[in-house]
Amino acid sequence: APDSLMQALEDLDYLAALDNDGNLSEFGIIMSEFPLDPQLSKSLLASCEFECVDEMLTIAAMVTAPSCFLHAPPGTEEIARSRWRRFCHPAGDHFTLINIFNAFRAATASPTHPGNREQWCCEYFLSCSALSMAEMIRAELVEIMKRIELPISEPDFGSEANLLSIKKALLSGYFMHIARDVDGSGNYLMLTHKQVAQLHPFSSYHNTRRIPEWVLFHEFSISEGNSIRVVSEISPHLFAELVPQYYFSNLPPSESKDILQEVINHMAPVSATKEEQK
Repeated sequence: APDSLMQALEDLDYLAALDNDGNLSEFGIIMSEFPLDPQLSKSLLASCEFECVDEMLTIAAMVTAPSCFLHAPPGTEEIARSRWRRFCHPAGDHFTLINIFNAFRAATASPTHPGNREQWCCEYFLSCSALSMAEMIRAELVEIMKRIELPISEPDFGSEANLLSIKKALLSGYFMHIARDVDGSGNYLMLTHKQVAQLHPFSSYHNTRRIPEWVLFHEFSISEGNSIRVVSEISPHLFAELVPQYYFSNLPPSESKDILQEVINHMAPVSATKEEQK
C-alpha cells in the first residue's frame, strides 16, 4: 500500500539509512548487510560506538527468534512465573533476555548429556527450539560483523556503564518505539501514533508489579490485546539526548511530547533556541 511504503521510507530516513536523494546512504548500505529489521540493524551498529556489541548481539538474536517463553499448562502458571523471576532484570525485558540466553548457554555447555537442553528448558518453562535458534542467529550475526570488519567489544554485562550503553544503543534504533504510562496503572500511550497499550503478560515488569513511566518497546501487537512486547525502562533525559530533532519535531502534539520538550530545553536551552530559529 502506498501509505505503508511512504511510512517505511520515512522510518529509514529517520534512521539515517537514506541520503538526500532517497537512495541508501553509506550507513544504510552497512545496515542492509544484516538480515534484521532496520531499527535492530541501527541498534547493532550503534553498539559499536557504545562498546556493548556482545550484549546487543544477544538481544538482536533473542528478539529475532520466536519468543522463548512457553505458555504454562493450566494450574502451573504461578510456578512458571516464579521460575522466570530468576532471570528478571530490573532494567527491563531486553536485559532479562540476556540473562536467559546466558543461563541457557551455561546450563547446556556440558556435551556429556545431550538431553540437558530440553530438560533445563522444560524446568524453566522455556522453548528449547527458540533458544537454539537464537544461538544460531547470534552466530550468523557475529560472522557478518567479522566479514564487514566491525569491532566486537568484550562482554561486560552487569556493570552500570554497560547497562547505560545498551540503553543508548537500543534508543539509537528504537526512538520511534517509546511509550509513557499516562495514569500510573500500566496504560501506555505511544508517542508516534497515540494508541494505548498494556504490557504483555510475558514482560518481566508483569512479574514484579513495577510499572515504569517511560519505556522503549520492541513491538506493538494488536492481535494480543493491544500489548507492547519486550519492554525496558528509559529516562526522558536519555531519550532527549539521542532522539533526532527532525523526528521529534514531527511527532503529533501530546502531553508526553510537552514533557520531553521541557527536558530538551532544560538540557540545551541555547541549541533549542537555534533550532527554533532554523
